[in-house]
Amino acid sequence: MKFSRQTTLRAQATVAGVGVHSGLPVTLTLGPAPVDAGLIFVRTGLEGSDREIQATADQVVATDFATVLGDRTGPLISTAEHVLAALRGMGVDNAIIEVDGPEVPIMDGSAAAFIAAIDQAGIVTQPAQRRFIQVLKPVSVNMGDSFGELRPYANGFRAEVEIDFSNPVIGQQSYGFDLNPECFRREVGRARTFGLMGDVAKLWGAGYALGASFENTVVFDEERLLNTEGLRYADECARHKVLDAIGDLALAGLPLLGAYRSVRGGHKLNHAVLTALLADRTAWRVVEGEAARRTSRPVVEVGSGIVGGRIAAAYGPDVS
Repeated sequence: MKFSRQTTLRAQATVAGVGVHSGLPVTLTLGPAPVDAGLIFVRTGLEGSDREIQATADQVVATDFATVLGDRTGPLISTAEHVLAALRGMGVDNAIIEVDGPEVPIMDGSAAAFIAAIDQAGIVTQPAQRRFIQVLKPVSVNMGDSFGELRPYANGFRAEVEIDFSNPVIGQQSYGFDLNPECFRREVGRARTFGLMGDVAKLWGAGYALGASFENTVVFDEERLLNTEGLRYADECARHKVLDAIGDLALAGLPLLGAYRSVRGGHKLNHAVLTALLADRTAWRVVEGEAARRTSRPVVEVGSGIVGGRIAAAYGPDVS
C-alpha cells in the first residue's frame, strides 16, 4: 500500500451495461476530482438537475439486495459496491462517478470492467498527503449467525471472509488478503457475484434481478455449476465477498488501516460494522501518509475453498 500522496484519475472513462434489477441500459463515467473530494456519485438523467451524493456510510439507505445510496428524497444509486471496490482497490482517492440510471451497471458481475476503465483513464498523484482512518481497537457486530469485526492491523488494510451456506455444490470457503492494487487486480477484482437458480427465479417473479443472467452471475443449482465457462477461481464466491466488503468499507470516506473479518456476512453486516466503528470516536483516528507509513509491513495473502457447505442467492438479502 502506498501512503504518501492522494490520487485521482487523469481523464474520464465510460462503461455501459444494464442494471441488474431493472434490466435497463445504464452508462457510468469515471472522472477526476480535486484533492480531498473523496468518491462522489452524480446521478444524471433525472428530471430537473443532476443530484450529487458523497459515497459515505451515512448516505446508505438500503443493504438488502445491494448497497444503495440516497438522500432525503429516497434512493439514488444502487449496487454501488463494485465500482467503489475498484476505485479503493486500485488506490484512487478522489473521483467523480456519473451514473445515468438508478443502478451502477452490473457488467460481468465483478469489478473487472471498472478496473479497465480506471486503467484507461489513468491515475495521477495529487499535491496533498493521503489520509487514512486507522482502527485503534476492535469493534465487532453480531447479527444472528453472522459476525463482523474491524481490528487494528499494522500492515495496511486486510480483508478476511468466511462463507458457509446450505448448498452442497460450493461448500465452506474462506479467503483473505492484504490490499494493494496488483493483488486486487489479480486475485479479487475478477470474482463475480453468485447465486442459486431457484432463488434468482423467485426474484425475477417479484420484479427484481431482471438484468441477471449467466453473463453476469455465477449460478448453481443443487447439483452443479450452471455456467458453461466454469469458475475463475476455485473459491470465487468467497473472493467476491471480499470484493463486496472492500466496496462497502470504502464508504468510510477514507482508506482504512485495519483488518476486517466477516463470517457469514454480506452488505448489511459490512455496513453495520463500519457504522459501529465510526460511531465510537475512541476506536479510530485520522492519520496522514507519513504517520501511516510507519505502521506498514510487507503484504501477505491466504485463501482456501472447501467443497461441501452452503451458499445463498446472488441477489437475495445479504448475499451477492
